[in-house]
Amino acid sequence: MIGNRRLDNVQKCVEDVIAHNVPGDFIETGVWRGGTTIFMRALLNLHGVTDRVVWVADSFEGMPKPSSREDGFDLSFVKYLNISLEQVKRNFERFGLLDDQVRFLKGWFSDTMPNAPIERLAILRLDGDLYSSTMDVLRNLYHRVSPGGYVIIDDYYSWPSCRQAVSDFLRDTGINPRIQQIDDDGAFWKVEAP
Repeated sequence: MIGNRRLDNVQKCVEDVIAHNVPGDFIETGVWRGGTTIFMRALLNLHGVTDRVVWVADSFEGMPKPSSREDGFDLSFVKYLNISLEQVKRNFERFGLLDDQVRFLKGWFSDTMPNAPIERLAILRLDGDLYSSTMDVLRNLYHRVSPGGYVIIDDYYSWPSCRQAVSDFLRDTGINPRIQQIDDDGAFWKVEAP
């Protein structure tokens, strides 16, 4: 679903943090069928990395209903987006990549992100679309991204509510990254030391 340019971006970010020994795991928040996280796990396998985990975070029940007008579009009724945890695990198994380097966080981000058992991240990839989903992830995980790591926002340019959440978070925290465009949808930045 994310296309070649965003996949290329994931690969470049993953290979950069591996090459520069940036500490931390990888996470995608909002995984649909799991394709991007499967790709991340495959890259770890390709590079012989055994000390990082790929976290797969999703409701596995489709998208939540918007909780306010600022959340944006309501796609909670779209059954096509409702992919079960079991299906995502089967997708990992198809590639021989379901192992102890893959961990799942099932539930709404408002419930799972505050207590996510993650110490450090090298890659934080957000694909939650809604304002509240994006904000839940940024507020709870951004401070865990190591300097030299990456934040990737899948729908930065295509979902105004997502872009607004990113803008509000950065304004509220005083963080001023150099946001780079990936394609018509996605953006990313490298986390600098404070």
